[in-house]
Amino acid sequence: MIKRVVLFLVTNLAVIFVLNITMRLLGIDTLLAESGGGLNLNALLVFAAVIGFGGAFISLAMSKWSAKMMTGAKVIDSPRSEAEQWLVQTEHRQARQAGIGNPEVAIYNAPEVNAFATGMNKNNALVAVSTGLLNSMSRDEAEAVLGHEVTHVANGDMVTLALIQGVVNTFVIFLSRIIGNIVDKTVFKTERGHGPAFWITSIIAELVLGILASIIVMWFSRRREFRADVGGAALAGREKMIAALQRLKQAHTPSQLPDQIKAFGISGGQGWGIKRLFMSHPPLDERIEALRAQR
Repeated sequence: MIKRVVLFLVTNLAVIFVLNITMRLLGIDTLLAESGGGLNLNALLVFAAVIGFGGAFISLAMSKWSAKMMTGAKVIDSPRSEAEQWLVQTEHRQARQAGIGNPEVAIYNAPEVNAFATGMNKNNALVAVSTGLLNSMSRDEAEAVLGHEVTHVANGDMVTLALIQGVVNTFVIFLSRIIGNIVDKTVFKTERGHGPAFWITSIIAELVLGILASIIVMWFSRRREFRADVGGAALAGREKMIAALQRLKQAHTPSQLPDQIKAFGISGGQGWGIKRLFMSHPPLDERIEALRAQR
């Protein structure tokens, strides 16, 4: 049910890289150097925020287009079958219940049982389901999946994710430059300007801090899955939502979504220890138990 996180994360990293290079080519990075070769922290923070939030929101703006391109999802403009008619009517009914505009409804060809929602505006979003889901799930189960995705849209999860990603991007860029400057000045004794050690250390620090920052983003992603399950239960019924999650567990098919979108799919994986910190979805057993525990 979520096809959003890896698409967003990878696109975001690519955009940050392009913006970073662009800022350097334009000479904006020279604002960060004082005459003594130190860092102007105010200018650095502005620089980091422009790149960090710029990358996050450009990725968000591209999310619908990217998802369609990467999955081959076809929007249902005019239903050609009873199944497509049911899909559109169900999704539009749930959108009205959730108080949002009707998202585009699409189908993408894949054997996996999965679905996703994306878009930067809750009144102009996209909800797509796989052919595998349509072929494997009952109408009640598919209705719950749609409710889960509509809830993601109604909750504004993509915008919130963009804000969180923008904040962590900003601090990663900001702290990596500070670390690079410290190493350059104290270890390699560069007196004026920045030596090669500054750029090499900054790049390494950015990679390491980026990995740590992704733990924060993944934690939020797991929290929103629980909330979307609750929303799906409210729109379609708790037993239907539980049945849908159980069907996903039974299907147990590896996600065929592109790596850039895998975290936006409804299904998820299993993980323990350190691996769990980088999971975009909680284990299905935990999601089922959370719904059963509701009163």
